[in-house]
Amino acid sequence: MKLFVTAAIIAILAVPAAAQQAGAVTPSANAGSDGTATTTAPAATLTLDTPLEALVANPKAKAVLDQVLQADITQNPFYEQIKVMSFNQIQPLSNGQLSDETLKKIGQGLAAIK
Repeated sequence: MKLFVTAAIIAILAVPAAAQQAGAVTPSANAGSDGTATTTAPAATLTLDTPLEALVANPKAKAVLDQVLQADITQNPFYEQIKVMSFNQIQPLSNGQLSDETLKKIGQGLAAIK
């Protein structure tokens, strides 16, 4: 079983970061009141599909993770290996350590961030 989990993690980590962030928010151009183009980026929605490194980079999201997990995820010995993954990607590889209830709490906390 460990070999399978290790192979699955390696396979997921082998996916280029650009492919994992295909759903990234891009700026949109709008005409300003003076007729010039302005660039605005819509607010990014943080979800269980957001890579860990993006969640940790957001202070409010990081606070949610710290509260729900009762630990600093960046101190996890595997953080550097999993930071490009989302909680939805990590859960099946966690051997039950990330329960549905834990993910639900994280998801609710992230959804509450404005």
